[in-house]
Amino acid sequence: MKIKGRLGGGGVGWSSLGLPAVFLLCLFFFFAGFFGSTLLSQQDVSSLRPRPRVLESESEGARDIDKPLPRGQTGEDYVAGIPFQVLSWKPRALYFPRFATAEQCESIIKMAKIHLAPSSLALRKGETAENTKGIRTSSGMFISASEDTTGILDLIEEKIARATLIPRTHGEAFNVLRYEIGQRYNSHYDAFNPAEYGPQNSQRIASFLLYLSDVEEGGETMFPFENGLNMDANYDYRKCTGLKVRPRQGDGLLFYSLFPNGTIDQTSLHGSCPVISGQKWVATKWIRNQAQDD
Repeated sequence: MKIKGRLGGGGVGWSSLGLPAVFLLCLFFFFAGFFGSTLLSQQDVSSLRPRPRVLESESEGARDIDKPLPRGQTGEDYVAGIPFQVLSWKPRALYFPRFATAEQCESIIKMAKIHLAPSSLALRKGETAENTKGIRTSSGMFISASEDTTGILDLIEEKIARATLIPRTHGEAFNVLRYEIGQRYNSHYDAFNPAEYGPQNSQRIASFLLYLSDVEEGGETMFPFENGLNMDANYDYRKCTGLKVRPRQGDGLLFYSLFPNGTIDQTSLHGSCPVISGQKWVATKWIRNQAQDD
């Protein structure tokens, strides 16, 4: 006796399904397996991909790289940062946005206003106040941090020392300047060439300019020799050309007048473009290679 084969008890035999049904069933299982393997492979790949890093808050714990190191006797037990932008390598000029607050700037202007006098020049051999008239037409005054009862200049001076890594004892008193419409300062060097000014007991390494006000138009600090441009005998020192830095209240500008070997950087020649509209207020801190008397 022959027995008909079955898939199982009560099941349906392949032969009873017919060829079209078998074909459709095989097709179903093929696509089910294909999509299932695709989903699994995607999950495996996603688990291997590096997840985007999210900044941790202090409550979640800082990474080791953010933790302060053991400090020396004169160091500090916290990590601080002062944002800056390199504007040029020839000369070395750095820009510090939001270095001071608007309130600090307004306070410095207020204390300087009542003491302003016509700005003067350091004269070369053979120069006089008469034949150098018109080179520098601003008004200004000098004030040291120890003379400021508000303590603002003390804070600014300390921050400048952090930004430059030059002790604050090497800084001259602040020279607070006001430029009105048409006033300017022709191109010049902050360092003093001994061949022109005579022997120097110390030399200006760098200058830090803190802009105390916005200027509607004009008043830029300019570097005409930036990257070696315009360095010829025909250059007009009254021109406002080259790299220009527009004054913005609270921003700072640092540039170096000397190379590390002590020689003057010829590309550090700079000046103040004429104010066209508004007023320009700036506090200048000259920094020397030797400590200065307060």
